[in-house]
Amino acid sequence: CGGVFSAEDAYYKIKLGASLVQLITGMIFQGPQLIAQINSELLKLLEKDGFNNIKEAVGII
Repeated sequence: CGGVFSAEDAYYKIKLGASLVQLITGMIFQGPQLIAQINSELLKLLEKDGFNNIKEAVGII
């Protein structure tokens, strides 16, 4: 399905139905700070779309 390198990547997979995303490839290339970066940006994306929590976004596409 492809690696997750950004919050947008993770968010897209979540909206397609993923309840879990794997960051191994992204962490190899960008380092462990990627986790905090994605968490922070993912929260902004969820808020922008009016979701109160991540469960609400799972599978909306």
